[in-house]
Amino acid sequence: LVLAMDATMSRQPTWDRALSIQADMFAETGRIGGLDVQLVYFRGFNECRASRWTSDAQGLGRLMTGVECRGGNTQILRVLKHLKVEADKTPVNAMVYVGDAFEETIDTVAQAAGEVGLLGVPVFMFQEGHDPNAERAFREIARLTRGAYFRFGKDSARTLRDLLAAVAVYAAGGQAALADHSARQGGAARLLLEQMK
Repeated sequence: LVLAMDATMSRQPTWDRALSIQADMFAETGRIGGLDVQLVYFRGFNECRASRWTSDAQGLGRLMTGVECRGGNTQILRVLKHLKVEADKTPVNAMVYVGDAFEETIDTVAQAAGEVGLLGVPVFMFQEGHDPNAERAFREIARLTRGAYFRFGKDSARTLRDLLAAVAVYAAGGQAALADHSARQGGAARLLLEQMK
């Protein structure tokens, strides 16, 4: 699973809460055999970084808490290109992206998303806030990769945590594991399964 994050300044007000929620998703994967995760984030002027692959939830938590927000534009195209390179080298089961804005050319990003979709890597786009431009772009990326889109407000921490856990279950165990998880948990997991059909 690639976990990609927008670490630009617009996310600063919710950053600590978002880091905590995103870390919670790995607890669920421990029940079904764990998950290798790579953290990718962008921020500042043309800065986009990727961690090594790890199955250590505590280590990933330390990596995430070490990231600070900096001013800059979105770099979703770079994240998708990185995902394509990683998927060409080793199997990648899914990507989760968490962000609040979209400041790129949609046609160029859609092309990269389509290439990722051809590799069979679903992208799950989680939007903080209500930016309509970001929503259109995020929905298109999810559609082209056969992933899913969700939007969250300030009061949606629990829903986000449940959805991220469901994505982690999917990444570790595929559609069957997600269907089983959805049958047991309902709610957010069922919403995710319905979008992926």
